[in-house]
Amino acid sequence: MNSSIVLLPGDGIGPEIVEQARLVLLKVAERFGHTFDFSSHQIGGIAIDETGDPLPQPTIDACRNAAAILLGAVGGPKWDDPSAKTRPEAGLLKIRKELGLFANLRPIKLFDELADASPLRADIVKGTDILFFRELTGGIYFGESGTSGSGEEETAFQSMTYSVSEVKRIVRMAAKAARGRSNRLTSVDKANVLEPSRLWRRVAAEVMANEFPDVQYDVVLVDSMAMHLINRPSEFDVVVTGNMFGDILTDEASMLPGSLGMLPSASLGDGGPGLYEPIHGSAPDIAGKSVANPLATILAAAMMLRHSLGLTEEAEAIEKAVAGVITDGLRTPDLARGDQSKSVSTEEMGAAVVAKLAS
Repeated sequence: MNSSIVLLPGDGIGPEIVEQARLVLLKVAERFGHTFDFSSHQIGGIAIDETGDPLPQPTIDACRNAAAILLGAVGGPKWDDPSAKTRPEAGLLKIRKELGLFANLRPIKLFDELADASPLRADIVKGTDILFFRELTGGIYFGESGTSGSGEEETAFQSMTYSVSEVKRIVRMAAKAARGRSNRLTSVDKANVLEPSRLWRRVAAEVMANEFPDVQYDVVLVDSMAMHLINRPSEFDVVVTGNMFGDILTDEASMLPGSLGMLPSASLGDGGPGLYEPIHGSAPDIAGKSVANPLATILAAAMMLRHSLGLTEEAEAIEKAVAGVITDGLRTPDLARGDQSKSVSTEEMGAAVVAKLAS
């Protein structure tokens, strides 16, 4: 296979972790006889500094023509001025819209060897393996917004809007994934309060009854789900929800395995390139110190091979290599939990994964 892959290193630790994922992909290409053509482009804060735009047109064009996109991270204190004309995060929202990436997949899987790194008891988190489907281009983040009045009378609003078609496509994608796992799907909403959630619940139920009657289906309110993730996370398999709820719940769930540095994500549409990235931020406080955990980005590269390039064996090889370095006891500082005797650098962790792939 000869595939073009766009790299969007972005800000903070982005360039460091994307480089390690690139080296892993090069080893995969060597081992399995593929050719991956990489090109790097700007997004986020660095793009604002260089062009005044968090997502320049050349970046959009390159992404549209690629087989897949691997993103590092965007943002940082340098660009946090609320009065600024634009912010790095606007680049993320725009690329999702430009490429029609409506589904965000976030696997929350616990490595048994890292159970002690979780803030919860090992007996609670053991066996956790959840695949979240978060609707990505609708809901409150993209709703009509504005302000009015001034002084003490100033008000602000943001609308949550969902259409039938938006709900159907994300529920269908999640249900298909459930069929390939444990055949269980949970939909999360706030139908007891919000009108968009009532539409979501009704449409989701119709899709499941008419198209996926074989899939075990249940519904949970978002506040209850927030509690269930803490006291019984291993009972869930595939979870589908809206944009804001998915954003919050997956960040909560990301703490179950003990570190954001272990969790990848994929943003997919109905065709065209997918966007793959770690779920953590740019971590500017540790940028350039070679202490960032590259495993989430490396696992995102595995998701890229599986979902965009159809290379399942190669994806499994990366995942096996990551599991191997964890079993061997290698830990970046976020996983070492203060035990620096076990701590390795960003580059050492990446090299260890490459070595596993070569063995």
